Amino acid sequence: MAKECWINLPVKELQKSMDFFRALEFPVNEREDMAGVKVGDQGTIVMLIQEETFRAVTNSNIADTSQGTEVILSISVDSEEEVHEMVQKVKSAGGTVFAEPGERNSFFGAGFSDVDGHKWNLLVM
Repeated sequence: MAKECWINLPVKELQKSMDFFRALEFPVNEREDMAGVKVGDQGTIVMLIQEETFRAVTNSNIADTSQGTEVILSISVDSEEEVHEMVQKVKSAGGTVFAEPGERNSFFGAGFSDVDGHKWNLLVM
């Protein structure tokens, strides 16, 4: 039976991506051409992998995040205040907010893109 699941994302500049997630206060474990970002209390790992390595492993092209959305990664947070704080960190770290904090579909949240254009969702559950 499966024990864990990692999410793998291609990144253009590994150091820039690691700096972004550290600015959001996520623990980052660096390796040669990739890094693991620990998200949440259950320790979900998001692997940031240099595009060249990602392309070689998948043997396929990488989605162009400026042209479309390949996935949205959702993170639950405890409060509306935490959503606002995270949005400020995203802006300061060079990310883009595509949905300002507010109520949507009976949830309070916000949406942002990281420095590589991957979309993330913050939700108060």
